[in-house]
Amino acid sequence: MLKITNADFITSAASKEQFIETEKPVIAVVGKSNVGKSSFINMLTNRKKLAKVSKDPGRTRLVNYFDCGKFILADLPGYGYASVSKAEKLKWAQLIEIFFTEKRASHVFALCDVRHGPNVDDLQMVEYLYYNIIPFTIIATKADKLSKAAVGRSIQGIAAKYKCGAGDIIATSAETRQGLDRVLEKLEAILN
Repeated sequence: MLKITNADFITSAASKEQFIETEKPVIAVVGKSNVGKSSFINMLTNRKKLAKVSKDPGRTRLVNYFDCGKFILADLPGYGYASVSKAEKLKWAQLIEIFFTEKRASHVFALCDVRHGPNVDDLQMVEYLYYNIIPFTIIATKADKLSKAAVGRSIQGIAAKYKCGAGDIIATSAETRQGLDRVLEKLEAILN
């Protein structure tokens, strides 16, 4: 199984001109504000403070790049309910759109909170990925906040909304590291 033994922050990009050029596959991480993108990245890379975790939604405002050895992880701005101006939200949405239209991602981890399932923004993002034929995996975060049975029921509901199989969704917890092996197996398959 793939092991990420070293991960380092590379740079942040606020515009197309600042996107990095790399021969390595780029794995993007997307999700609404406060879904746990930074915690997911820290769990994945086995680093506690690689990505800055904040209680305040909308802290990631740029595309943050991390070198994970065999691939580059790109943390995209959160979308949704962050308390920022409409102009700022539009700027983030445009940055995400340009990132994908520039074919910058080999694969996308689309995060959604297992407790609440996908909202309109999440569904729009996945529809966008389907439409543009960008491979993705649904990651259901914060699985430690529900019982195992409740996680199973929630995954069924999430799968129905995303029109995919429940087995295609990986339930994770940054707290307990639940689902990490499945994510690493998925990454290994993507990289091969």
